[in-house]
Amino acid sequence: MIKERILKIQQKLCDDEAFIVFYGPNRFYLTGFNSSAGAVLITPKSASFIIDFRYFEKAKKVVKSCNVILSDKIWQQITEILKADKIKTLYVENRTLSLSEFSALKKQLGGFKISEDTTLDDYIYLLRSVKSEGELSLMRKAQALTDEAFEYILNYIRPGKTEKAIALELEFYMRRHGSEGVAFDSIVVSGENSSLPHGTPGDREVGQGDFITMDFGAVIGGYCADMTRTVAVGEISDRQKLVYDTVLNAQLEAMKHIKTGAVCREIDAVARDLIDNCGFEGCFGHSLGHSLGIQVHEAPGFNLRDNTVLVSGMVLSVEPGIYLENEFGVRIEDVVCVTNGGFENLTKSTKELIIL
Repeated sequence: MIKERILKIQQKLCDDEAFIVFYGPNRFYLTGFNSSAGAVLITPKSASFIIDFRYFEKAKKVVKSCNVILSDKIWQQITEILKADKIKTLYVENRTLSLSEFSALKKQLGGFKISEDTTLDDYIYLLRSVKSEGELSLMRKAQALTDEAFEYILNYIRPGKTEKAIALELEFYMRRHGSEGVAFDSIVVSGENSSLPHGTPGDREVGQGDFITMDFGAVIGGYCADMTRTVAVGEISDRQKLVYDTVLNAQLEAMKHIKTGAVCREIDAVARDLIDNCGFEGCFGHSLGHSLGIQVHEAPGFNLRDNTVLVSGMVLSVEPGIYLENEFGVRIEDVVCVTNGGFENLTKSTKELIIL
């Protein structure tokens, strides 16, 4: 399957063109191998993964889509491959190369035209936006483990536990049960801290009447999960219940419109309009959702600027929220895979308000 990704890129190249990939997530997509360095060089005739001694032994066993080459003098090795395949123009990753890296590349490969055209760079992200069945299988497993962690943490939370302790327990559970790490730094915020969409877990102790918002995800096979649930401790106010119900209704209403052919920004507008019309205008300040896969934030996304038309196989989060400054906040997040008939919800945890 990974070899097919290489072939699709090769089909986009003219006989004298090549594409070089340095960005870690893109390297992983084209090789199935995680490393902190290395380059994938694709020409119409060949595909090479140039990797240093730290990873070379393992890469030879894992990578089947490319010829694995031990990096010695990497620029000389790249030059030799380009010359052997009679390459004149080299495409690069415009989105992720810094100006200094681009300048260095032009200096080292001065004998070739380094193109600033984004066609190949855009194409790899287009390929990544539609998940294969193999990728979806890994994401289902990652999401299932994330759901399990949520069920587990409900029995751990009680008054007096700190946000940090809950966040660590979530991470320990996921790692103990097969996660390769965490998809991102877990968010656990309670009480007035829950009004911070990306708040950092601190030493605040959970108390009666608190909302606790938890945003976290496991990683399986290099693919990320992501979910958010807001739960309550003890009795809550009518205002808290109203906010929770509004967020849940916004999510459910938006999800009714998710299917192939729908436009991303229009899905965002459904949830945003509902929240605004319920009296909480200005309290939902982030996008409705984002794609995920190898990275927890990919493209396209459910936001007011994204005109992407959904196709089957795209995987996105749906996560409306309401945040009342210095009071509390609520966010509910599921991850869905677009299908021809609508969507598959990868997140199985209940969304009904849980009061611990």
